[in-house]
Amino acid sequence: MRKVYYIYNPRTQTYDRIYPTVRQRLMSHLRRLFIGMGLGAACFIAPLILFGSPSEKELRKENSRLEAQYNVLSRRMDEAMGVLQDIQQRDDNLYRVIFQADPIPSAIRQTGYGSTNRYEHLMDMADAELVVSTTQKLDMLTKQLYIQSRSFDDVLEMCRQHDEMLRCIPAIQPISNKDLKQTASGYGTRIDPIYGTTRFHSGMDFSAAPGTDVYATGDGTVVKMGWETGYGNTIIIDHGFGYQTWYAHLQEFRTRPGKKVVRGEVIGGVGNTGKSTGPHLHYEVHVRGQVVNPVNYYFMDLSAEDYDRMIQLAANHGKMMD
Repeated sequence: MRKVYYIYNPRTQTYDRIYPTVRQRLMSHLRRLFIGMGLGAACFIAPLILFGSPSEKELRKENSRLEAQYNVLSRRMDEAMGVLQDIQQRDDNLYRVIFQADPIPSAIRQTGYGSTNRYEHLMDMADAELVVSTTQKLDMLTKQLYIQSRSFDDVLEMCRQHDEMLRCIPAIQPISNKDLKQTASGYGTRIDPIYGTTRFHSGMDFSAAPGTDVYATGDGTVVKMGWETGYGNTIIIDHGFGYQTWYAHLQEFRTRPGKKVVRGEVIGGVGNTGKSTGPHLHYEVHVRGQVVNPVNYYFMDLSAEDYDRMIQLAANHGKMMD
């Protein structure tokens, strides 16, 4: 029922009925309309704010699924990285050791990408930290797999060269010494027979009569032949694969510079030249520029028992000859 309004008329002392104008009626209807629209909008929007629209619900579900998938992917990459590290360990400590190759430095294996802005385009994404972390792991895994693949290429090439390498590696004694009686002194710190001071002896000495045949201990190329201070007449053979052998105090040369020699080939005669106290051969093995103990490179000449005897004889300090 519509409301009826009255106004008191003091002249007639009665209440006169008030009839609203058209404008007032219109404004009243508009107010009601706007209030109704506002209430309707509020009733529609409030649930959306509180509970979200169907599309927002779907987006939230999709985001949750994507986050779960990223987490699973991150864990899988951590597992793959662990497997790769095991492969890297076998590569460095087994495969490369077999072929006497240097391990790949960890600095190379662990090198990351230099650009600090590489992942900047991902920072505006939802769950940016998770996305960037997963992408970094994927990039690192990809790079390390590439490095490992190249390493296996190197190992495969070393396998192909294995027979040649076995021919080139020093593997016999440099003079005929089957009874080991010519073993004079070994590798390591010794009392110098001339100066009487403690010095490092960088090879092994073999006593023998002047002119005794000296043999190349592996296939290679004569890269130097001549006088070396302290060593006297010296022959240096480059065997490739990082190996060199030195033959010092020679009486004579029986080869020539640049000649390719094979294991067991006579290259010179024992002598007493240079810093020497008697006829003998001073023999050194160099691996990648470093002097190493020659006793580890007679494996084609010595049985296990002979090797033990050689170690004992080489430790004899009383037979230093240079």
